[in-house]
Amino acid sequence: MAASPTNSPPGNPARRRPSGRCARIAAGIDRQARRLAALANAADAARRSSETILDSLPDPLLLFGEDRTLYRSNAAARAAFGGEMAAVLRHPLLRGAIDRAFATKAPQTADVTLPVPVAREVQATVILLDPVLADGTAALVVLSDRTRERAVERMRSDFVTNASHELRTPLASVIGFIDTLRGPAADDVPAQRRFLGIMAEQAARMHRLIDDLLSLSRIELTEHQPPADRVDLVKLIRSVAAGFEPRLAGRLRLDIAEGLPAVTGDADQLAQVLGNLIDNAAKYGGEAGEVRVSLGPPAGTRWPARPGVLIAVSDDGPGIPRADLPRLTERFYRVDKARSRGVGGTGLGLAIVKHIINRHRGQLAIDSEEGRGSMFSVWLPAAEG
Repeated sequence: MAASPTNSPPGNPARRRPSGRCARIAAGIDRQARRLAALANAADAARRSSETILDSLPDPLLLFGEDRTLYRSNAAARAAFGGEMAAVLRHPLLRGAIDRAFATKAPQTADVTLPVPVAREVQATVILLDPVLADGTAALVVLSDRTRERAVERMRSDFVTNASHELRTPLASVIGFIDTLRGPAADDVPAQRRFLGIMAEQAARMHRLIDDLLSLSRIELTEHQPPADRVDLVKLIRSVAAGFEPRLAGRLRLDIAEGLPAVTGDADQLAQVLGNLIDNAAKYGGEAGEVRVSLGPPAGTRWPARPGVLIAVSDDGPGIPRADLPRLTERFYRVDKARSRGVGGTGLGLAIVKHIINRHRGQLAIDSEEGRGSMFSVWLPAAEG
């Protein structure tokens, strides 16, 4: 006869069946686990939604805890200050505004100037949150870039000042010749031809000057915004050099290394840099002198350690005095004013070069020795990937 279940040995499954009370407890625990999982999923979805909203905001935004530490930043902040975020967070004016906001429980503002890699002017607005958010966020900092609008203000002032100063001489010359042609030289054909030639030169000089001033102003407006395109410098240099061949008549020499990486840049602006440097070498390097353009990897400790490409434009002209080298990139600074005007220089070419290189987060170096020519070297960071 079969044994009764009540007499089953300890290992029999029948002995491990839960009682009704145990089953109810297990079901309750299961329901509670599912409820907690749903709450966790809802919290995770809310967190993702808040991050999506923050990342969709156009202005850079930083979130701080009550201990003044950075909790997180949105996409606009990472894009605008990715490499300089540590400098932003350490800035004493920003830290002071955050401390004042916590102390006074009122919004605070601060004008923060970031000098590197290019000068940027940022207005920081600190807003305290009351109550503190569930994730611990106690304060918001909105960073508004004011670089462009303040550059526009300076540009207007500088343009009026520089244009009025530099245009005064050629304009007075043209007006004087017009008065002469209307009066004493009204019937003097040889004098008319000579004066008209001079007037044409002065008008061309004013045209070049205005073009360079406008170009410099446009570059300064976007100097704080690095370019994002990939540029093949080998193709770019060959293209720019081809445009100088008729003028230099075989005096232009190219030395281009192989296997160089592309750079992140603006092709039109980099072409302007090359054109200005080659044009300077052609103007001031001597009528029969050679202009050399080299492209290769940077060497030595002079340049940043990260990957990059080095462009060098050199001539064998009279060179530049050492005392003048630090001022060459200033607006309208000329080593030899008479010679510069004689070859059509506006005094703005190297200022344009400097601001374009600043926008590309590169470096410019000028080496020269009187009687032994000059070399202008431009380092540009390689494109990622």
